[in-house]
Amino acid sequence: MPKTVIHIFHADQDSLTTGAHVAERVRQVAADRGVELEVYLFGPAEQALLDPAQGDFNIQIDALVEHGVPVRTCLNIAAANNAADKLAERGIQLEFARDAFARYGREAATVISF
Repeated sequence: MPKTVIHIFHADQDSLTTGAHVAERVRQVAADRGVELEVYLFGPAEQALLDPAQGDFNIQIDALVEHGVPVRTCLNIAAANNAADKLAERGIQLEFARDAFARYGREAATVISF
């Protein structure tokens, strides 16, 4: 099954909001269109997962997890911020960025970045 990855890197409000919104919209049609969806947050966007001021963004991400979308983030950054357990409790999976991006290449995934 083809895979679409929504990669959210930038932490400006437009990138966070649009990336999470596009992920939700793809989720809504993924089964009908025969597409597997994954979300990968990296760099500044990973910091937004820990920022209480980014409540709307975090609600969107948690909703994706609740709907069964694999949401992953960088293990190194999570560990450096002592946030690995907190993120895992939210259902966010941890994976080294190098491994995730190598896997996307092997899977011939379409990666859309925000």
